[in-house]
Amino acid sequence: MSNVLALQDATVIREGKAILGPLSWSVASDQRWVVLGPNGAGKSTLFSLVATQIHQSRGKVEVLDTVLGKVDVFEVRPRIGFVSTTLTNMIPEDERVIDLVMSSAYAIVGRWQETYDLWDESRAISLLTVLGVRAFKDRHFSTLSEGEKKRVLIARALMPNPELLLLDEPASGLDLGGREDLLVRLNALAADPASPATVIITHHVEEIPAGTTHCLLLKDGLEVASGEIGSVLTSANLSSAYGISVSVTSENGRFFAKAAN
Repeated sequence: MSNVLALQDATVIREGKAILGPLSWSVASDQRWVVLGPNGAGKSTLFSLVATQIHQSRGKVEVLDTVLGKVDVFEVRPRIGFVSTTLTNMIPEDERVIDLVMSSAYAIVGRWQETYDLWDESRAISLLTVLGVRAFKDRHFSTLSEGEKKRVLIARALMPNPELLLLDEPASGLDLGGREDLLVRLNALAADPASPATVIITHHVEEIPAGTTHCLLLKDGLEVASGEIGSVLTSANLSSAYGISVSVTSENGRFFAKAAN
């Protein structure tokens, strides 16, 4: 399988300090990754980098066979689906759910004077159905619960049939029921061979969907471990990343962590 992401000694420097890297990392088109680490590990910076929202200070970053810094990012971004808090904050309060999903085809937020056809509407409704929020298609996005919003935003991210899907803490702010419902749907998405390569950023081991295949563990902007999830999410690696003694268990493809006695 070809790579959709490839970083070679990528480094992001702010105020003279490296807040990410040097980091070398690659994601193949059939892989489902999670990026995990404590606060300040560099997860959000990495998300912004691979979403082409920022550029590296040093090193090389390839996104969908284009080299960041040598390509017009506005040509690349429509090929990337993403969900983040920044995106949520940009959505107008009176935006209808169906319009929010369809406008992703134009890589914009807030429907204006674009023209959509029946195919656009049919695809948007199909995605909302898969994510379990079709009943809300005519509701204002701002009136939905946090769990409903997350599922609508994932439908929006999938609307342009992206080659890469980036989800920044998709389960944050959800109660137990909302989190588990979302994880079931993300697991189903991961199991679909037609789904794009996926990278999920999270703080919590319990928020990793069962279908995740690989893990990148970060601390202080550097890699602690990277590879197949079973070999990375170990008690030793998490203890090293979080600076406390951690015990990791797994069940039916899910992982759980707690402080060791």
